[in-house]
Amino acid sequence: MRLDKFLKVSRIIKRRTVANDVCSLGRVTVNGREAKPSVRLKVDDVVTIQFGNGNVSFRVLKLSDTVRKDDAQTMYEILEDD
Repeated sequence: MRLDKFLKVSRIIKRRTVANDVCSLGRVTVNGREAKPSVRLKVDDVVTIQFGNGNVSFRVLKLSDTVRKDDAQTMYEILEDD
């Protein structure tokens, strides 16, 4: 699954265009490497997003094209926030 789509479906970022912009600005890394919006995610990948002054890191637990709002948090596990 594409990184920008995962961020939208998991509701980490509300809109896919915003997720695309954040990735294009170099604020997202996957497994320590800067990631473009088209990067293919796999289960157990570690994603870090720079929000303002802090970072949020999470591990991908499952990939799904659609998910209910209540189940969106089951797609990832937060590792750390700064």
